[in-house]
Amino acid sequence: MKKNVSQMEWLLTSFFKTKLTKGENKMKIVKKISSILVAMSLLLGSNSFAADKFPSKYVEMTVLFGGTAKSVGQLVAKGLEKNLGANVVPVSRTGGGGAVGYKYIQSRPATGYDIVWNSNSVSTSHYKGRTSFNYKAFVPIAGMTTEVPVLAVKSGTFGSIKELAAYAKKNPGKVKVGISGKGSFTHLTSAIVFDAMGVKVKYIPYGKGKAPAELLAGRIDAAVQWPGQFRSFHKAGQLTMLAVTSPERIASDSSIPTMKELGYKKVDVVMWRGLAAKKGTPKAHIKALEAAAKKYAESAEFKAASKKIGFTINYLSASKFGKKIAADDKKIKKLMTNLGLSKK
Repeated sequence: MKKNVSQMEWLLTSFFKTKLTKGENKMKIVKKISSILVAMSLLLGSNSFAADKFPSKYVEMTVLFGGTAKSVGQLVAKGLEKNLGANVVPVSRTGGGGAVGYKYIQSRPATGYDIVWNSNSVSTSHYKGRTSFNYKAFVPIAGMTTEVPVLAVKSGTFGSIKELAAYAKKNPGKVKVGISGKGSFTHLTSAIVFDAMGVKVKYIPYGKGKAPAELLAGRIDAAVQWPGQFRSFHKAGQLTMLAVTSPERIASDSSIPTMKELGYKKVDVVMWRGLAAKKGTPKAHIKALEAAAKKYAESAEFKAASKKIGFTINYLSASKFGKKIAADDKKIKKLMTNLGLSKK
């Protein structure tokens, strides 16, 4: 910038020091001034181009949850870093069912240097009254993954969904279903599953406790969580994963049937995760982030990680991701209203 300023000063000084020769008319003076202005615009233009380069510094990615969300988020940050050519730093900002992280992003400038590893929680946290803004306060960058919840029980209690449903029908309100918190995604998923069965159950928030531990201790009878939490216990014969909530079986646990296969065709619940930024972020910056996300989503590295950790790669462009978020928001609002959990 200093160099450009010096060049402009030289141009102006040169002009004003120039003496007009006899007979030099006004038209020639205008031409000289025009030449100076053109030179100045070129210099300023080159400087603006340098200033608009994105990213010109590190990008910070807010991660809303721990567990699988954190593990995959860290992988995505590294993938973006490789394709953006700048450091991408994942920072955990947990709490409030995602509200803490979302509020942080809203407190930051809309530049693209602060992004969030978001999920369906953008809607659940809003309708629970934890955020004053909804998904429209963000601009989508790219959808990246989906995770499928699974219903599990302690081995030796219920051998199938049919047995669990039959027992729950004979004993209304007796089956204790563990949830991570009222209005949480596991709560909403559980409500969809047991409503489809046509049974009444008792929901038990287990707070910071892990679902496997609560099941093994007998404090709850069933729980809906991510397969990764149950997998090792399932293989050891301590817990039994009865069914997943997606329309199709998942690759990481292909032996587990879907609720749809078992006759509950209306059960179709998955958790999507992706990237978003504050509304007002320059479109060019969003496009740069979207391109980097797409490249990583298609990489062999990410595909290998999905099999190891147990998530499904589901890349969506910014436009398609935005439509997905809007559609899910309507469903979540309706469900939370029916459950008496919506405060909006």
